[in-house]
Amino acid sequence: MTEVVIVDSGGANLSSLRFAFERLGARTCVTRDDVAIASAERVVLPGVGAAGHAMERLRTLGLVTVLRTLTQPVLGICLGMQLLLERTEEDQAHCLGVLPGIAHRLARAVDRPVPHMGWNVLKQVRKDPLLDGIPDREYAYFVHSYAMPVAEHTIAASEYGIAISAVVRRRNFCGTQFHPERSGKTGARVLENFLRQ
Repeated sequence: MTEVVIVDSGGANLSSLRFAFERLGARTCVTRDDVAIASAERVVLPGVGAAGHAMERLRTLGLVTVLRTLTQPVLGICLGMQLLLERTEEDQAHCLGVLPGIAHRLARAVDRPVPHMGWNVLKQVRKDPLLDGIPDREYAYFVHSYAMPVAEHTIAASEYGIAISAVVRRRNFCGTQFHPERSGKTGARVLENFLRQ
C-alpha cells in the first residue's frame, strides 16, 4: 500500500484530499514533521488560502529546506503548486523555488470573474506520466486568483483570458493548478498516476 504524506500547510482541503487518496487504496498521513516528510514515499503540498501566510507557516515549521530537497515524487495542488515556484505576486511572496516562474494575478473581465472558479478544459502540451489515460480537452475544477503562465515545465494548459499552466513538472516535482480531489474521474486519474510514479 502506497503511503502519501500530506504536508499540514494550513489548508482547508485536507480531509477531501485524504479521502480521494484513500479511495485509491493509498495510506495517508497529514503532518508537519520534517522527518516524516523527508522519509515519505510520496509527498503532497496542498494549498487553500494566501501565499504569504502559507510560506510563513512553512518557514516557522522549518520545512522550507526539507521541501526543496525532496527526491521522491512531490505533488503541489492549487496554491501548493504556486508555492513550488520562485515567487508569486500574491503578498509578493518568495516561494520554494523548485520550479522557475512567477504566479501572476488573473485579469478580471466582465465574462471572467476573479477568482477563476469552476470547470475548465485541460489542453495537453506534452506527454507525461501524470496525464496517462486522460484524453486531451478533459475538464478539471479550478478555484484560484493567481496563475503561472505557460512555460518550459508546463505539461497541460487552460485558458482564462490568457493561457495558464494547469499541470507542471520539473524532475520529481509536479503540480496541478486545479483541484484533482474535486475534479471527478479526471482528477482521480491524476492522483492514481501520481501514486504510480
